[in-house]
Parts: sequence; C-alpha cells; structure tokens
Amino acid sequence: MSPVTRGSGRTGWSPGFLVKLVLIALVDALGVYAVLAAWGAGSWGILSAMVALLLVANWAYFSKRALPLKYILPGLAFLLVYQVYVVAYTGYVAFTNYGDGHNSTQEQAVEALLVQNERRVEGSPSSPLTVVADGETLGFAIVSAEGEVEAGTADEPLTAVDGAAVDAGRITALPGYEVLEYAEVLERQQEVTDLRVPVSEDPNDGSVRTQDARTGYVFTSTLTYDAASDTMTDTTTGVTYTPNDDGQFEAADGTTLPVGWRVLVGLDNFVTAFGDDRYAGPFGKILLWTFAFAVLSVASTFLLGLFLAIAFNDARLRGRRIYRTLVILPYAIPGFLAALLWSGMLNRSYGFVNEVLLGGASIPWLTDPVLAKLAVLGVNLWLGFPYMFLICTGALQSLPGDVLEAARIDGAGRWRTWRSITLPLLLVATAPLLISSFAFNFNNFTLIYMLTGGGPRFDDASVPLGHTDILISMVYSVSGLDGTAAKDYGLASALSIVIFVVVATISALAFRRTRSLEEIA
Repeated sequence: MSPVTRGSGRTGWSPGFLVKLVLIALVDALGVYAVLAAWGAGSWGILSAMVALLLVANWAYFSKRALPLKYILPGLAFLLVYQVYVVAYTGYVAFTNYGDGHNSTQEQAVEALLVQNERRVEGSPSSPLTVVADGETLGFAIVSAEGEVEAGTADEPLTAVDGAAVDAGRITALPGYEVLEYAEVLERQQEVTDLRVPVSEDPNDGSVRTQDARTGYVFTSTLTYDAASDTMTDTTTGVTYTPNDDGQFEAADGTTLPVGWRVLVGLDNFVTAFGDDRYAGPFGKILLWTFAFAVLSVASTFLLGLFLAIAFNDARLRGRRIYRTLVILPYAIPGFLAALLWSGMLNRSYGFVNEVLLGGASIPWLTDPVLAKLAVLGVNLWLGFPYMFLICTGALQSLPGDVLEAARIDGAGRWRTWRSITLPLLLVATAPLLISSFAFNFNNFTLIYMLTGGGPRFDDASVPLGHTDILISMVYSVSGLDGTAAKDYGLASALSIVIFVVVATISALAFRRTRSLEEIA
C-alpha cells in the first residue's frame, strides 16, 4: 500500500497503509525498548541483534522490492530468536564452566569476593545516617566528620549533595532523594540492614552499612584487589591469589577463593559426561531407558490408536460418535495434571489402584525400578493413544476408495488389502507424525517429573539420578535447578547438545525412510 491522491488534489493515506504504519510503530517501540534494556544491562550481543532486526523490519515493510520478506520476516525473526539463538547459546555454554561459583565475569567475581569478605574497620568513626530512597531504590545519606552531606545507593557510591537540610546532626531533607519516615524504614528493615553503599568507585575503599538505620559504619574487605597485577591478597594472612585456567583465584598451595568466573574449558564437560564415573554409569543406563521409553511409547500408542481407529471406522458399529468422544477424553486433560493424578492413584499406601481396584494391595508402583518403568509406559499409553487414534482415523478416512475397490475386484482378501495397500498408505500419512511423537517422548520431561520425579534413585550413584530418568530429566537434575545438586549449566548444556544430536540424527534417518515409503506407495 502507498499514499493515494484524492479528488481534491490532496495526498492522503489509504487504510491499509495506516494499519501497516501503526504496526511498524508498535514493533519499533518494542524494539527500541529492548535496545535500551540491553544497553542498560550491557548485553551488546542482544543489542546488536535487536538493531539489526529493527533495520531489516523497517526496510522490508517500507520497500516495494521486499514483498516475500514481508510475509516470512515474523516467522524468521522468531526462529532466529527462539531457536537458532537458544541452540547457539547452549552450544557456547557447553564449552564453559558456567555454574555455581562461576556465574559471572571476572570483574563481577572480584566485586563479590570483596563484598563477602567485608569486616567493620576497627576504630572507624560512626556517622549519623539517614535512610533515603531514589524512587524504589534505597540508599544512605550520611553526615561526614567535616559536616558534609553525602548520599548514594548500592549502585552509586557516596557523593556530596548540596542543599541538604540538617537538624541536630540528622538529615531532614535531601535534593533528589526522599527521606524515609521511621515506619517506612521498619517496613523495609531487612533491605536496610542488607544494603551496602560503596564509599567510592574503588571497591577496596569498602562500603557503609547500618544495623539500626541511624548510624553508619565503614566496612572494608579483608581481601584487596590489585588491578595492575590482577591479584587478590588476603590482608589477614598475606596470601596472594592469582587467576588460574579454571576461572578462580588460586594461591601457591593450591587453595582457591570460593567465587570464580566463566571461562572456556573446551571439551571438559563432554569428557565429564562420558568419562566421570559419577555421570558415565548413570548416563549409559538412562540413555538405554530413554530409547526404550520413546520407542515403546510410540509403538504402544500407535498400535492401540490404530486398533481403535479401525474398530470405530466400521460403518456397522452403532454409536461410533459416542465411542470416539469417550476415547479422546484423556487427550483433553492437560498432560502435567494427568500425570500428577496418576501419581496419586498409583501411590503404594493410599492410591486408588491399590486400595480400590486391587483390594488393599501394597504394590510399589512408583518405588520399584521395574514397576516404575511399567507405570511410566502405562500412563503414557493412556495419555498418548487418543492422539494416535485421531491421526489414524483421519488417515483411514482419507484413503482413496477407488484403490481399495480395485483391490477387491482383483480378488485381494482383507488381510492382503490391509498389508499391501492400507498399511503402506497409512504409514505414508502418519510417518512424519510418528517421528515427531518419538522426538516428543524422547524429551517428555513433564511425564517423568510429575509422575516419578525420575525415581526410584540409583543405589550406586553419587548424583541425584534415578531409574525412570530420561536424558532431559537428567539434564534438569545435573543443572541443579531442582535444588538437589550444585548448579552445573556447562555440563547440562553438553548433555543437551548430545540429546539434540541424537534426536536430529534419528529424525533425519526416519524421514529418509519415509521418502522410501512414499516411493513404494
């Protein structure tokens, strides 16, 4: 669309062009917001990507030569942001030591070490202190020994402020800040006692803290950092720590400081996954179970769904619509909720299955390794067969009637027609969906997490992994997000890359087999 000329000779805008202009304005507004947020956070990669996307979007929608790009750009942008970037970043993390103790850059690690080792300076004078706020951000204002008023926040060191009102040594008004009343200070007491305001830009100068919101004391770290030599020195022991290749400050005797930073570690995470006994043993068992779980889940749900689809596709069956509606009911229940319900029903002590259906039996459905795997497969069969029933019903009803009729005329029986015509045509239609079902079950984290939590745990493993864990739930446990282990995002990302390679390889081989089925059909 473009500007149009009206009969009066004035140039106006067509409705379509105005709609496009409004949409681009909204996109630009969101993009500029994201750019500013990335700028404030220092995320230069995200900032560059957002600027590039904004430039491409404006060029595509205001240029007449980019018509195809107008339609594919939204999908392409989401693909780049939510797929390509995520995979690329995961690949990057897999080659780092990102995890507990290595969460940030070296500069941030230095600051954290200095803060964690702060102690009150002996004999340091106290200063009258007032709690102030800059919007929602708390800060401190103090009256120095020279009578000068200084104020700052956690992110801004103390600086002199002119025009402050001081009454009997207490600050009552401060330009640019709001002086908090006593009741407001009590409401945010924990924030006040946790707050530290740097004395200056140099972290070695320490910070001001308070316990009573009325008196401030200077705290300095027992560690000092020398930027010129890039070393950290403990002033109480005189030990000097230097950076090592593992992203930590290390002393001559091999001791290290607790906070480190992210560094590239090459293939160390992959070596740990396959060579460390803590992970290699459970990894092999979990890999075999993951394949078995995915294959058996697809096979069982497909066979049951196909059987029901054939049965309910018979025109002689009365009440087919009612039966079909009942069959797809499990599919209408959210998967995470259904798995949670089954977890309760299979409980050994008070579950519905043991108490009601089995007359008070005490069968450990979720705590015995073999029974837990059977329970996972059974629940997944209950959740998955309605989907297979739907796609098999659609595939059967779309089969060309003339081909089936020709087979009957040629004398082919039911079994011969089914084996040579119906099944090949059915597989051509459903094979891509079976492949996607395999990929879904290979990463079916929700079922495992909600039903068994990966348990029962391995008796001989030193890491929190269990008999029903699949690779994706193993990644979750190794990452430490569940709180059962130290966070190790590098190792978890390495395992994610392994999962990606396995699923991509199997999918590629399966799709090649699908093309051969199409040629046969």
